[in-house]
Amino acid sequence: EVQLVESGGGLVQAGGSLKLSCTASGFIFNEYAIAWFRQAPGKEREAVSTISSDGGITHYADSVKGRFTISTDNAKNTAFLQMNNLQPEDTALYYCAAKNYPVASMSAAVYSYWGQGTQVTVSS
Repeated sequence: EVQLVESGGGLVQAGGSLKLSCTASGFIFNEYAIAWFRQAPGKEREAVSTISSDGGITHYADSVKGRFTISTDNAKNTAFLQMNNLQPEDTALYYCAAKNYPVASMSAAVYSYWGQGTQVTVSS
């Protein structure tokens, strides 16, 4: 059974940091590209960051560039999203997703597997 389990969300003040984790099981992790998406109440889901299956290529939404860093640890079947200098507009439910292809995409439609999400709330 394929599973993606996110953790690491929480409540933080503006300017603070959080590190999200996404632990995968049920598939060969290093063959899949990984992405982080987020969805705030009343807003559409948006791509935050992606990473290729070998970790060599990353992409970021303009809104998080320079503040967020995506990474993977294939030995632990885990992806991470380090989030620094968090702002209230970063408040959302954050999801990780996996696609069975080495190259990642910022389009949610191409991802086969999704986690349940972890809530990030940033207070001003």
